[in-house]
Amino acid sequence: MTTPTTVSTCTSVTEQGKHVFEIFDYSKHRGMGNAEFIRSGTFSVGGFDWAIRFYPDGFNTLSTNYISVCLELLSKDTRARASCDLSLVDQTTGLPTSVHKTDLRVFNSGDITGFGPLNASFMQRGVFEASAYLRDDHLTIQCIVTVRKGPQVSAPVLLNEIEVPPSNIGEHLWNFLDAGEGVDVRFSVGGDTFAAHKVVLAMRSPVFKAELFGQMREAKEQLVTIEEMQPEVFRALLHFIYTDSLPDMDALDGDVERELIQHLLVAADRYAVDRLKLVCQSILRNNIDVETVSATMALAYQHNCGRLKDICLEFITSSSSVMDSVVATQGYKNLKTTCPSALVDLFEKSRKLHKA
Repeated sequence: MTTPTTVSTCTSVTEQGKHVFEIFDYSKHRGMGNAEFIRSGTFSVGGFDWAIRFYPDGFNTLSTNYISVCLELLSKDTRARASCDLSLVDQTTGLPTSVHKTDLRVFNSGDITGFGPLNASFMQRGVFEASAYLRDDHLTIQCIVTVRKGPQVSAPVLLNEIEVPPSNIGEHLWNFLDAGEGVDVRFSVGGDTFAAHKVVLAMRSPVFKAELFGQMREAKEQLVTIEEMQPEVFRALLHFIYTDSLPDMDALDGDVERELIQHLLVAADRYAVDRLKLVCQSILRNNIDVETVSATMALAYQHNCGRLKDICLEFITSSSSVMDSVVATQGYKNLKTTCPSALVDLFEKSRKLHKA
């Protein structure tokens, strides 16, 4: 019998980011005074806020004949282990040339070490102004910041453990369907024909079970016609039934994807595929805005989606300006016709909020 042995690992994690600071009208900034600087916009790397400082007339009295550039840690009351590489960009070629590199060290926001480099003589002004780094009164500073985060220690695992890959039964089932192996029922949907396996549909949907294995006419037919559903919606429904996931929708336009999800929620309700119904509600909830909330609320009322209905009501009544914007949309005008009960609830909720 072998003695169980566990092992954990410690790794060093770094995060790197690049910021480009473009400065126009350089000649107008020159002469602003020694130790006076222009600060870039704030950028974040490694969970810390940083900025670039540019001193046209030098950082201090010892650098009056130089331009000075440094990285500044802006995050308050903190320390960061980091390094930086400051470059000037050749305005002719667009390529950066490293002028100063600060090795990995601690930047402390509470003292002078919060800046890098501590050397103020970045480049002699005469050399800089005669170089390709300055063209048409324009210069570009590039800064690459590398932040070393704390050590990351893994959770203990058994040494020589045999790794088990994640379940891929859905992939196998979909491939089985895609190959047309063992199919025993076909569906006609909007002019398209889809093959499937009765037992899989029955396992996933009580409605399909009743239709295909009960006393209904469909149980005796090899070709079942489905009315009032688009082919792409039925295809997505089949994909979820076989794989427990939605098909890839990355290629779809946002409005097209939202419309497909709306129709898929209707299909999920029709065939009692409860998990798919919840997935669709979650997606619609994450895309609620002034333009879409009325259509989403109508769908929630029509298909008994209680939580989604409440979320829509809360969104519309969140402020008077939001409500005014929603009321002005075409979706709200449609809501008044298709789902008047929603307007009653909306009025009641709004009245309670005003009383509060």
